[in-house]
Amino acid sequence: MGGLTLISRMLGFVRDMVIAGFFGANAGTDAFFVAFKIPNFLRRLFAEGTFAQAFVPVLASCRENQGHAAARDFIARVSGSFALILMLLTGIGMLAAPLLIWLFAPGFHDHPEQYGLSVDLLRITFPYLFFICLTALAGAILNTWQHFAVPAFTPVLLNLCMITATVWLAPTFDEPIQALALGVFAAGVVQLAFQLPALHRLGLLPRPRIDFRNAGVRRVLQLMAPAIFGASVSQLNLLINTLIASLLASGSISWLYYSDRLVEFPLGIFGVGLGTVILPHLSRSQARRDPGDFSRSLDWGLRWLLMIGLPSTLGLILLAEPLMYTLFQYDQFTPEDARMAARSLMAYGLGLMGFLGVKILVPGFSAREDLMTPARFGVYAVVVNLVLSLLLAIAFAPAGWAHAGLALAASLASLVNAGLLLTKLAKLKVYRPQAGFGGFLSRVLLANIAMGVLLLFPAGQSSWANLAASARVLNLALWIGLSIAAYVLTLVLAGLRPRHLLLPHGV
Repeated sequence: MGGLTLISRMLGFVRDMVIAGFFGANAGTDAFFVAFKIPNFLRRLFAEGTFAQAFVPVLASCRENQGHAAARDFIARVSGSFALILMLLTGIGMLAAPLLIWLFAPGFHDHPEQYGLSVDLLRITFPYLFFICLTALAGAILNTWQHFAVPAFTPVLLNLCMITATVWLAPTFDEPIQALALGVFAAGVVQLAFQLPALHRLGLLPRPRIDFRNAGVRRVLQLMAPAIFGASVSQLNLLINTLIASLLASGSISWLYYSDRLVEFPLGIFGVGLGTVILPHLSRSQARRDPGDFSRSLDWGLRWLLMIGLPSTLGLILLAEPLMYTLFQYDQFTPEDARMAARSLMAYGLGLMGFLGVKILVPGFSAREDLMTPARFGVYAVVVNLVLSLLLAIAFAPAGWAHAGLALAASLASLVNAGLLLTKLAKLKVYRPQAGFGGFLSRVLLANIAMGVLLLFPAGQSSWANLAASARVLNLALWIGLSIAAYVLTLVLAGLRPRHLLLPHGV
């Protein structure tokens, strides 16, 4: 799953480079990113962030205790009921587009052209919510049956559609950015269609039925309500940042978007991947009432979190400007845009461990059908983010770092959220560190120190903006390669072996 997600993320970088080079960072791109962020946020809120956390444990229990036929019937009733809710939500969203733009980007209201463009773009992108949420439903079913490849590859299609729309479709439009919105709409249809044959082969594509009285459907809907905050709080925090960023200098939303995209790279490959893989396993362990296997699974996830998250955090912070110059500083994306985006990247990087931790720890609660606890902690994190966003944006504004203050607030809120989740799991004795955890942590910290010292050299260079594109790529690839080699070599010399990273009973 990580390998296929890596392909998707790499293609995502190509997509963002194409968009940055073609459109730059301006009022038009700010309008598109808001119009794209709203349905994308709702997708993560109602699909990945809540529906999957509520649906997978109930589906796994049904399959484990009642068999394939009962699970198929349950899927039919859930898919029909969920599709009806999505259809109504999509229709309301399209009608209420002016209100949504006013709520999520109030700063646009002072610029009528930008506001009108945002409304038009949102009406094009909003149906994406319907198709992509059903895609997430299909992916959750496949993951429960231990078929991870198709759902992991599906996001590649979004990137291909957006690249195609930018390169070939946009030049034919009077308002080129509208082509990008159409690319998003098309991607929703294509991604759903791509999942259906895999479900058919497993005999898991029944005719949808609307049945809100079914006990399983009602249980999923009951679990979804608290899961909205518990599993998707980081997305809510990012949306708050978008709202406040709309009040800042033009380009702030785009700077935050591009820095967030780089943070999403390790988060998408390892955080989402680990969380997606671990949830069905935890749900089965819970259904079998095997607390030992449950705890071992969480421990396995946290070890990978430390081994991947800490060096990724160092890399994002120390290589912020080299990354921005190398990946995005071309054509309409100016050196000043790269410097400003690097500032928010450093701030987002500080919270990567929190973002990753939430992805891995929330399944520890949802597998036990306890979504009230993550919801409560999610509310705390939202409050922390809102207060800190206002304070830090004001404090950093004189230095030109207001947007970075928003990123830092989201990072600190994510760390608070992850810390509360981990503490609660330990207090409930649901999670207990396995033997050798302290030694593992010492080895990882030592390797990060070695890598960090090495990365100080490229981080201190001030000539990245003056290098040719090929020189930037070669230099960045060289330093990343050397840092990975130093990290892995230090881990090996410190005594880390593959057995320290294996889950005893497999995932």
